[in-house]
Amino acid sequence: MNAPLDVSFFPRNAKPLTSYRPFWAKRFGVAPFLPMSRAEMEQLGWDSCDIILVTGDAYVDHPSFGMAVIGRVLEAQGFRVGIIAQPDWHSAEAFKALGRPNLFWGVTAGNMDSMINRYTADRKIRTDDAYTPGDVGGKRPDRAAIVYSQRCREAYKDVPIILGGIEGSLRRIAHYDYWSDKVRRSIVVDSKCDLLLYGNAERALVEVAHRLARREPVEHITDVRGTAFVRKQSEPGWFEVDSTEVDEPGPIEAHLNPYLTTSEQAAAQGQSCSQDAPESEAATASPACISGNKESKTSVEPAPQAIQFEALSNRGKSGRKLPPRERTVLRLPSYEQVKSDPVLYAHANRVLHLETNPGNARALVQAHGEGATARDVWLTPPPIPLTTAEMDWVFGLPYARSPHPSYADENGSHDGATKIPAWEMIRTSVNIMRGCFGGCTFCSITEHEGRIIQSRSEESIIHEVEDIRDKVKGFTGVISDLGGPTANMYRLGCKSPEIEAACRKPSCVFPGICQNLHTDHGPLIHIYRRARALPGIKKILIGSGLRYDLAVKSPEYVKELVQHHVGGYLKIAPEHTEQGPLSKMMKPGMGSYDRFKHMFDQYSEEAGKKQFLIPYFIAAHPGTTDEDMLNLAIWLKKNGFRADQVQAFYPSPMATATAMYHTGRNTLTKVRRQMRDEEEEKVDVVRGEKRRRLHKAFLRYHDPNNWPLLREALRAMGRADLIGNGKQHLIPTYQPATDGAYQSARKKNSTPAGSSTRNGLGYTTNKDGKVVALRPRTVDTLAAREPQGDVRFEQRSNAGAGGKQPKAGQILSQHTGLPPRAGVGQGQGQGNALRGARTTGVGKRKK
Repeated sequence: MNAPLDVSFFPRNAKPLTSYRPFWAKRFGVAPFLPMSRAEMEQLGWDSCDIILVTGDAYVDHPSFGMAVIGRVLEAQGFRVGIIAQPDWHSAEAFKALGRPNLFWGVTAGNMDSMINRYTADRKIRTDDAYTPGDVGGKRPDRAAIVYSQRCREAYKDVPIILGGIEGSLRRIAHYDYWSDKVRRSIVVDSKCDLLLYGNAERALVEVAHRLARREPVEHITDVRGTAFVRKQSEPGWFEVDSTEVDEPGPIEAHLNPYLTTSEQAAAQGQSCSQDAPESEAATASPACISGNKESKTSVEPAPQAIQFEALSNRGKSGRKLPPRERTVLRLPSYEQVKSDPVLYAHANRVLHLETNPGNARALVQAHGEGATARDVWLTPPPIPLTTAEMDWVFGLPYARSPHPSYADENGSHDGATKIPAWEMIRTSVNIMRGCFGGCTFCSITEHEGRIIQSRSEESIIHEVEDIRDKVKGFTGVISDLGGPTANMYRLGCKSPEIEAACRKPSCVFPGICQNLHTDHGPLIHIYRRARALPGIKKILIGSGLRYDLAVKSPEYVKELVQHHVGGYLKIAPEHTEQGPLSKMMKPGMGSYDRFKHMFDQYSEEAGKKQFLIPYFIAAHPGTTDEDMLNLAIWLKKNGFRADQVQAFYPSPMATATAMYHTGRNTLTKVRRQMRDEEEEKVDVVRGEKRRRLHKAFLRYHDPNNWPLLREALRAMGRADLIGNGKQHLIPTYQPATDGAYQSARKKNSTPAGSSTRNGLGYTTNKDGKVVALRPRTVDTLAAREPQGDVRFEQRSNAGAGGKQPKAGQILSQHTGLPPRAGVGQGQGQGNALRGARTTGVGKRKK
């Protein structure tokens, strides 16, 4: 392919997507929308579909929806592709709507994991679904990928089933399941699919489709990267190595000072730098030496504890030489072992994350079952990232950029009762890149999209902005986002191809920004300026998550962002203020936040704009103590923040933080049965409804409904000095009469106002910070007992107040109380529901 300058220098020895000979059905041309009914197939002149895609989302033909991307990619390869969206899963009849697929079923739960889509972090049922017309919940089953696969098999049992999407990616091996509180088998076993494609699957899917079109049996397709499958016997030609050979549950190496020179770092590990050592010693040099950075840096403060993911030795713990990596498969502890042994589970999760770099990852295998029922789940190495030219090709396919016509209301519009909130949120946004090298342990992006940044060319991005301006109905001149998983990682990557292909670190920016990572924001600044200069474009907003520790490396970028691309509020995610939880999240300290805030305020003032920085925080994350949450609450009060949106830690499958939650072990270090450093290796896990509620209450210290719980906790912690009516106190001694319910300013997905008929006073705070009544009581006898002129009285109990209690499961996740940005649809408020389990372009996770 004639490609523009690529994003990174990562070696991509893979067959280009456009080099395949198109399938014969290419003659049918491009469909306005991929068909969802027999009638649409007839209009296109089709008698059958080669491939039928089944998805848990409504069909929106937009490049931010995974199923649309997969469908258009396969269509461009010449295949006839039909879509069955949100089918009735109670029987197989709905799966027969388009007839028997000629080649295979493509199954996905949708852009979100079906369990995260359906349940809150407190395991309560959500009342909405942003990927469904009318925002109606319950249109997909729990564990949708498994259920859909079963129904496809019932409909046409001899048709291969290819499973994909984020739900499959996060469950490709035995994994802890938060909703059942147990370890479940690989989804490949439970769904009985023929092949699982994990991660960004365009490259793998195109190859698999063409091989199936050539009538190659699906069970013979075992050499495609980014796939998982089940086998009853070992594959020939592979060297099997036990996972403990490469990551022995043994002692932790001493943490290195990141401010040392590369030669000093190598010496600290008992090695020599390849540039200083004799040629005979070069083979054992530390990988950090490859960079050749000889600048001396002196430590002026205590060095952060670096996470050591060293380059693998070519010898195992037994001293024997290991086989070639390209033909090596690591055997993880079996499902039965990790299910019953938390230490082995933590070890397996750590090894899985060590083997995620496409440049050096090896195949993995994990046994499921024993005796006659035993079989192995094989995982091939991760897929090779797309080049810039391939990214341009994928995003340049003929998307209709709107929901399927079958979802239109009586007026033929998609903006009324049948509006799809997830589409509304991204209808005027542009996805400029994929991947994230941040490595946040609670986030699913790296597990799904990888850490190698894959960016589009500037011309491709500008062309899409122009398309939105010219073709999107009702466009107001405001682009809601130019971003991706992280807004400012566009075209960032490693300076050295050799280091990038060999690196095993889980993050390029923790505990500090890697010396081999370039942080040039110049190309991104140029795109921002060129896009906002286009005729008909009034404003370019940045709605994706921002990595502010990278942004401060480029003051010019911060200035451009703050003065031209902020709609009054900019949301960033420091996540916490305390080192304990931050080290388990792999997030930077508050020093980076303070530097960014200073620059934000400075450039806002220079532009004469009154703008606000809104920080996100997580409650109940592994490694967070009650004292950590108290200190965070004190920081919030000191800085004048009253968080309306409270995000509790949500253990998504396969995430590093989820392994910590399940096992109580820190998988960022080597996992051992006998801990030698309990403070470093053990993780404080926040379990139980009361303690999780307490951690969320600290974030909403200003809510009187939380004051009784906080008073009790502060007294137990010996911090009763924070209870009082002065400005220096965290919570007051008085208790206003409240109805006991929380009402978010954006009450979507929470108990509606008016659902309670309690007689208690509502409350608010006046300009002096005093609690005052919203309305008088309707019952005169109660009103007569209230103090006149001052509502600061104590109500000890709400018992007997009357009225209906909120139903169990009805008080759900809250959304920000900020007004929408100018020119942006109300769907912006959906960001919270989509945090942590997103796919390309939808529900950007704040960094």
